[in-house]
Amino acid sequence: MSIVVRTLSEQVFEIIRERIITGVLPREVPIRQDALANELGVSKIPLREALARLEQEGLLTSQANRGYFVRPMSAAEAEEIFELRLVLEPPAAARAAERADDADRAATIAAFEALDSAASNNLASVASCNRSFHTALVRPSGRLLTTQLVERLTVLSERYVIAHLQPAGREDRAHLEHRDLLDAWLAGDGPTVERLLSAHIQATLDDLRAEFGSELSG
Repeated sequence: MSIVVRTLSEQVFEIIRERIITGVLPREVPIRQDALANELGVSKIPLREALARLEQEGLLTSQANRGYFVRPMSAAEAEEIFELRLVLEPPAAARAAERADDADRAATIAAFEALDSAASNNLASVASCNRSFHTALVRPSGRLLTTQLVERLTVLSERYVIAHLQPAGREDRAHLEHRDLLDAWLAGDGPTVERLLSAHIQATLDDLRAEFGSELSG
């Protein structure tokens, strides 16, 4: 029974997470747990488990006697997330490129292909595949804590990645940057990986600064 509950909780988690990332759930009002449980056809147990996990991931906040709210996006949070990624991710990916074996390279190619395929689907899928690709670039570094931190930051990045990709042409640019990054990574060229990934993350941050600024919290 516990396995079934966890599986159901995971399904509920993914559904609600997608709604948060795509902006379907409003930010100003508490999540109506009774209505949401009824809509999804689940009891409150897996729903509460999913909501608690989403709070741990930084996508929800909770208030005593009021319940859960979607955590607002903000220019300050975007700045902090992407600045932390700039510090951690490029050197970790460079180290991983130099240490990766055939299995690591196959996994990273698969992550890139999934991201490429997702581009024709919904943005929530693109965001999660983008997270998987960036994490795959870092995982072979052999540094578990760094990999966990990078994955955490890419989870927090997802709503901002979607906001960044919405203007026409941004997705094509991101694809080309990812392709060049993958080629250097597969070649084990650590310095080039570090340079390309730094430029890729910085470009996203620059776009967010220019296009949204304080409007991210609106």
